[in-house]
Amino acid sequence: MTIRIGNGYDIHRLGPDRPLILGGVRLEHPLGLVGHSDADVLTHAIMDALLGALSLGDIGLYFPPDDPQWAGANSVELLKQVDRLIRDRGWLVVNIDSVVVAERPKLKPHIATMRATLAQALQIEPEQVGVKATTNEQLGPTGREEGIAAYAVALLTQA
Repeated sequence: MTIRIGNGYDIHRLGPDRPLILGGVRLEHPLGLVGHSDADVLTHAIMDALLGALSLGDIGLYFPPDDPQWAGANSVELLKQVDRLIRDRGWLVVNIDSVVVAERPKLKPHIATMRATLAQALQIEPEQVGVKATTNEQLGPTGREEGIAAYAVALLTQA
């Protein structure tokens, strides 16, 4: 088989006294995502999609939330480690497509920077990284602004 596809999902609660980081980009917002690392749901969903494409488990297997070495970790640096796992097995990223679900802040002004940041981490072109944003129309935990969620799909090919 020369191509593989994987999908990923993540959600984190919003809370005070935390930075809001999505796709490796720090955004101005009164609340940030709560988690063991920097809680970057977009980058986490992408990592799970990449790992899933090769049946390598999920990010919790490689970066356990109860391991102190990952406390406050920069998720883009973790993404680089996942990319190395993929490349070491002879695979390359063809493209990523993702969706962030958040009522606020508005993400459109930041999407190009997110794409560039993620592409650089994966050693691919920004045109290979899709990032879209949507709201949940005030429904559910993301709609009530209790958290932010992200979905991602990754397509890989053998090098």
